Amino acid sequence: MLERKTKSIRNLEQKMERVEPGSLRYQALEAARNFKASWISLGQTLYTVYKDKAYKEWGYQKFDAYCKTEIGIHQQTAAKLLHSYYFLEKNEPEFLKAVHAPETDTPPKSIPSLDAVNVLRLAANNKEFSEEDYQDFKKSVFEDGREGKEVKQQVGLRLRSLREEEDPQKARAERRTKTLRRLLATVKVLQKEVVYGHLVSERTAKELEKIVECLDKEIGE
Repeated sequence: MLERKTKSIRNLEQKMERVEPGSLRYQALEAARNFKASWISLGQTLYTVYKDKAYKEWGYQKFDAYCKTEIGIHQQTAAKLLHSYYFLEKNEPEFLKAVHAPETDTPPKSIPSLDAVNVLRLAANNKEFSEEDYQDFKKSVFEDGREGKEVKQQVGLRLRSLREEEDPQKARAERRTKTLRRLLATVKVLQKEVVYGHLVSERTAKELEKIVECLDKEIGE
């Protein structure tokens, strides 16, 4: 059974056919094709392309234009790849060494997702976190294999805990305001749906309006 390929993968392979195999340009295209399987390889190659400004030799004035036109990735993704790979190179060199190690060495159990490493990178730059906090996040990424969304939630909970320890009254007030704003937004959406759809009586519609006014007042206090 033939493997089905997406349009983007076919486009990349067509470009690879027109580029010298083994060249840096070819490596970047090949790494892009294998992006989902190994984002680290693409990040490493793009980092070299960016650092050496090799894209200019290929007719591109800007790195972002090269990434979007030739590789098929947006500026935000390209930036995430560059920053995350550089973060690993600077902060986790042993992990990278294990990734690129020969089969005789012990490879890492799994490759963390790009989003998970990006969250870890941002947490490492946050001075509110201690070294112990960072090690907890690092374990979630490299050992537990958590996805970026899960690590982001873990980081957020820890940050909230730290702020509550520092100023519990302020933290409670902020949490209260956020919760009330979410409630107000939900009520307004439902209010429009039931009122405009004539799903409730005029009396109930007026009561809903009062609730919206009360929530607005609560948030403003």
